[in-house]
Amino acid sequence: MSSLAIAFILTVLGVVSASLAASHYNCDGPLVSNLPQASFQSSSQSSISNIPHFSKLNRRDGVGGWSPQVTDRHPWLQLDLRDRMEVTAISTQGRYGSSDWVSGYLLLFSDTGLAWKQYRQEDGVGRFVGNVNADSVVHHKLSHSIRSRFLRFVPLDWNPSGWVGLRVEVYGCAYKSYVADFDGRSSLLYRFNQKSMSTVKDVISLRFKSRQAEGVLLHGEGQRGDYITLELHRGRLALYLNLDDTRLRFSSGRVAVTLGSLLDDQHWHSVLIERFNKQVNLTVDSHTQHFRTKGEGDSLEVDYELSFGGIPLPGKPGTFLRKNFHGCIENLYYNGINIIDLAKRRKPQIYSVGNVTFSCSQPQLVSTTFLSSSSSFLSLPATPSASGGFTVRFQFRTWNPDGLLLFTQLALEPQRLELQISNSRLRLTHHKSAQQKEEVSTGHRVNDGLWHSVSLSSQSLQVTMTLDNEPPSTVELADHMEAGNSLYFGGCPSSSPADPGCENPTLAFQGCMRLISINSQPMDLNQVHQGRLGNYKELQFDTCGIHDRCLPNFCEHGGQCSQSWNTFYCDCSGTGYTGATCHNSIYEASCEAYRLTGSSSGYFSIDPDGSGPLGPIQVYCNMTEDKVWTVVTHNSTDPVSVQGSTLQKPYITKFNYSASPEQLMALVAGSVQCQQEVVYSCRKSRLFNTWDGSPLSWWVDQGGERRTYWGGFLPGVQQCSCSLEENCMDMNYFCNCDADTDSWANDTGVLSYKEHLPVSEIVIGDTSRKGSEALYRIGPLCCYGDKSVWNAASFYQESSYLHFPTLQAELSTDISFYFKTSVPSGVFLENLGLKHFIRLELSSPSMVTFSFDVGNGGVVLAVKSHVPLNDRQWHYVRAERNVKEASLQVDQLPLRFLEAQSDGHLRLRLNSQLFVGGTAARQRSFMGCIRTLNINGMTFNLEERAKMTPGVSAGCPGHCSGSSRLCHNRGRCIEKNSGYVCDCSQSAYGGPSCKEGSLQIWYRLHVDRKPDVFSPSPSSLANGCLHRIRIHRQGKDVYLQIDQDIHRKYTLSSDAELILIRSLTLGKVIGGENFDEEVMQAGSKGFFGCLSSVQFNHVAPLKAALLNRGSSLVSVRGHLVESNCGALADSTTLHPLSDQAAKPNKDKEQHGNDTRHDSAVIGGVVTAVVFITLCVVAVMTRFLYQHRQAQRDASIKEKEHRHNLETAYRREAAYQAEPAYRTELHLHHSSTLRDNREYYI
Repeated sequence: MSSLAIAFILTVLGVVSASLAASHYNCDGPLVSNLPQASFQSSSQSSISNIPHFSKLNRRDGVGGWSPQVTDRHPWLQLDLRDRMEVTAISTQGRYGSSDWVSGYLLLFSDTGLAWKQYRQEDGVGRFVGNVNADSVVHHKLSHSIRSRFLRFVPLDWNPSGWVGLRVEVYGCAYKSYVADFDGRSSLLYRFNQKSMSTVKDVISLRFKSRQAEGVLLHGEGQRGDYITLELHRGRLALYLNLDDTRLRFSSGRVAVTLGSLLDDQHWHSVLIERFNKQVNLTVDSHTQHFRTKGEGDSLEVDYELSFGGIPLPGKPGTFLRKNFHGCIENLYYNGINIIDLAKRRKPQIYSVGNVTFSCSQPQLVSTTFLSSSSSFLSLPATPSASGGFTVRFQFRTWNPDGLLLFTQLALEPQRLELQISNSRLRLTHHKSAQQKEEVSTGHRVNDGLWHSVSLSSQSLQVTMTLDNEPPSTVELADHMEAGNSLYFGGCPSSSPADPGCENPTLAFQGCMRLISINSQPMDLNQVHQGRLGNYKELQFDTCGIHDRCLPNFCEHGGQCSQSWNTFYCDCSGTGYTGATCHNSIYEASCEAYRLTGSSSGYFSIDPDGSGPLGPIQVYCNMTEDKVWTVVTHNSTDPVSVQGSTLQKPYITKFNYSASPEQLMALVAGSVQCQQEVVYSCRKSRLFNTWDGSPLSWWVDQGGERRTYWGGFLPGVQQCSCSLEENCMDMNYFCNCDADTDSWANDTGVLSYKEHLPVSEIVIGDTSRKGSEALYRIGPLCCYGDKSVWNAASFYQESSYLHFPTLQAELSTDISFYFKTSVPSGVFLENLGLKHFIRLELSSPSMVTFSFDVGNGGVVLAVKSHVPLNDRQWHYVRAERNVKEASLQVDQLPLRFLEAQSDGHLRLRLNSQLFVGGTAARQRSFMGCIRTLNINGMTFNLEERAKMTPGVSAGCPGHCSGSSRLCHNRGRCIEKNSGYVCDCSQSAYGGPSCKEGSLQIWYRLHVDRKPDVFSPSPSSLANGCLHRIRIHRQGKDVYLQIDQDIHRKYTLSSDAELILIRSLTLGKVIGGENFDEEVMQAGSKGFFGCLSSVQFNHVAPLKAALLNRGSSLVSVRGHLVESNCGALADSTTLHPLSDQAAKPNKDKEQHGNDTRHDSAVIGGVVTAVVFITLCVVAVMTRFLYQHRQAQRDASIKEKEHRHNLETAYRREAAYQAEPAYRTELHLHHSSTLRDNREYYI
């Protein structure tokens, strides 16, 4: 059975069990209306007519509700439900007929009325929205129920024109619980009726609350190596589960599945374990993790017994855990058996070890929360010690790496002590004077969210600091020490006349403290809260408000989550993604997209689904043709010979690609076309049985289906390529191999039905006969095109729109597209919920706005352009929203950011259709073109939807009118139906974007032989810098040096001499019947750039042309004038050509001297051709420039270069008008001159 089916069964079981449980009763009855007066308490009351008992919903007792005193800094209203109840909803009102009501509040709950916990809704939001007037009722249904006895309402905000006024009701039902209390040395054993219990399905559920971060909740094991262990470790729940894998029984490599956090908070947590075979669901509170167990079997075999609450016998075989559980467990069920009920009724299946009681003892560990990292503090008096000195002890927990824990001014001023968390370590500093201090540090990552115990004591002439169980650290003193009048915990007050030296070294402490004692006297913080002891600011008493912001982990794509008290951070290192939540891929989605950025052929990482769940893959992008090919390799690219296989024992090979099957499916689906070559040669080895046509060999497609066609794109045809092309060696068969000859035959073909690609496996079954052999090679997967790049729709009616299914964007979404329009405004897309929404629109001719509401109020981001955006040009828009921030990008304008509201709602809940190009109300519709719409890595097929929608047409004309140049170096952009192509015929460059090429040298020494061609430089030399090329030939050996590079040696196919040289040509090449077509094609484009110091053997043709004008030996077509562009050719440092063209005045002075430079700037691709009577040598140099325009400085250089060329052209025109002699001339590509002149020397 598949894992998907098993997961479905587990889900159905959970849903059915939950439905059955819910059908037993309706848990929504009122719980407050019948409570006695003693059940109501409050922090204070403004008068006898505002007592807390008058706070019942819809009652008008007293003055119509409860109100605290105006001087009450932290008011609260508390309810005692008389027993633990299940609470499912709450309602509030203001004080009847008044201006007093609460507009926002917190809800706390407790079993004891001492240690409280804040209720948080599904998004982790703790704040409840209250009332807007005195008498209307605001009702909240809880996302998960509360099982508790005490509730406390804590007002946060109230009517600014009135005061706090509150009436409440709580809804729910009675809660029945079977409880067992474990003291850390006890356990319950459930013993089986037989020696061992073997199960393929298990359901274990329980609820627990713990006083410590470590402890075993459940353990069972079998002799064959099976085990199951559930334990608390560092406040998290760890499940160890193994099925029939003896290798793991005694190894130290056991791996736990961990879930939950801060589970030692003395409050109830629920656990559910569901297992079917190897598939397991682990649920802790509202978080679920799915995983598969290790081991070979599907059943869990446990011998004799299961133990709960601990492992009773030390040294039990296979045990490896540390502590037994210390706390309470309730409603413990194992496969439907109520373990605690059996134990309570003393049934023989249950054996009790140690002291297990059936009521939960009430803890007295009350915490206080320090809320602010800048202003929180707690001041307590330093009680005298009978023995002298002082001793301070307390416990703390926090997420922050820095904060002041304790400060005291010592009796001997100006000495003082500071205890602080610094860089996640505990540091004690003794300030002896303003300049002299002594420090000691201890601990590691004390900001891990766990409770840590710390004590400071002064004895004799030293202060000792102890952290947890670590060795103590000491600071030596010069005299006996006594504390001052006050001890400051967590921070310093803003101004303290008593202790003027108290200052927060970095930040105040933000976290929780408990068990504070001074000189062995416990501090009663209730007295502090009531104002009878010490002083405080920004504290929350009776609760620890720590909250794990990394649970759940909102960092996507494997990002590592870390946190402080107020927020979380994502480390995206090594993930291939970036952003606040590692949502955005750093790679392009396709090779086509890389081409649009100006890249050339090479290896790239692409991310076919963008920000979707699939990771990036490495591919080779071949951009040398008009089509951009994506090549994905596998592990078996060499030819493989197969012999000795039969249909019963066939040869089978699986191909492992450099991408997962899911990534390959995404790549294939997003490509225009894919193909894969199958090279198959055979000798007495058939592909099909000649008697009945059944296959003897086949291949397996991406979906695991067997395929028997060996070429083409017709999957239903059981044929080879030769049959489709009608050229089989024996036309009686559909494949050459089926002729079954003793000689080698070939059935090579190209598979091009992309839905079946790539080939995942090949099976060969007819090579067992004598002399029988097959030879195969499966080529890489090759795909071209990106269906999303030019997928566009045109909206030409005001009421037109496209609609798609509801946007799935609860926690994060990114939206990107291109648009062009001439209208001043319009909505690009919109999706609505009951209260939530998301919208992107052109709000004015120069402004794009991104707005949404997740329940915290509407948010609007706007980007304003300095130029109109309705200019009929393509503009790029990208908007993103996640739980940490929102952003909006338009073209290259500055990115707009907005941080998410702290502790606000996180989930965007939508329920209507997604409208593109309009709204549900058919107002403010967009008119124009939208293309490449991508949301969360998924491309929306606008063209397909547009074909069936009135007012919208598929595609959008005008690809070449974009804001970014698609064809470079004078390449011409030509419109196509679904994109564009670049015509490079008038450019000195080639390739899909007119940016590619290489240096090539051609030698042809015999007319009847093919030329020798060398490509010595893989990188482009057309980078605006001067390059020196030296070619030296001796016989067959050709030596080449480029710039300062080492000499390279090449070998020719002939050592013939060059004789009877007729001419040598520089510049544009025409004529020549013996030239190769590729030479003529490159030479006819002409060279664009500078030539200097040209020398062929003893001849300097460029110098001769400049010095011997009018000679019959030199033929110049067009205008030729000296230039100083090669003045630095001999320098070891390469200088950009544009640098020389930018100095006309200096050049003019130099050319006025007697010295002349042997250099010129000419147009066309340089081709040096030597004509010989019987043999021809062609030395062709082709410079093509590959250049990214991603960086601004490169763009500036290009603009400067173009400006210089335009200046030179104007000078040429001026020269033609003036008869005076000029020494400088820059000639351009022939397409820039109206008379289309050609330049020769």
